[in-house]
Amino acid sequence: VQLQAYGGGSVQPGDSLRLSCAASGHSFSNYRMAWFRQSPGKDREFVAVVDRDGSSTYYADSVKGRFTISRDNAKNTVYLQMNSLKPEDTAVYYCAAGSYYGRNPKMYDSWGQGTQVTVSS
Repeated sequence: VQLQAYGGGSVQPGDSLRLSCAASGHSFSNYRMAWFRQSPGKDREFVAVVDRDGSSTYYADSVKGRFTISRDNAKNTVYLQMNSLKPEDTAVYYCAAGSYYGRNPKMYDSWGQGTQVTVSS
């Protein structure tokens, strides 16, 4: 599956932003979908994952209660709604697909190109 992430931008602390990741290819609904992020000089960090039908989600503690991952299998798209953004959320955000449901980036098979999110006053 090929992934295309978009929706990043520059916002102020406390603002909201919604990222989208469009998938092309077959059987999008067969994949667990996740979001990761990476800041300069840091390892890629798990953000959230959603199960195949959207019924189950799992978040990193750093974003729990502020971010929501969801998916629309009819549109082959996964979303990341980000509220109450903080400067420490600044990073390149990547979407990933795989059969794995967890936080290890090495276990995901396909990656989008990344979209930059900058939170600054």
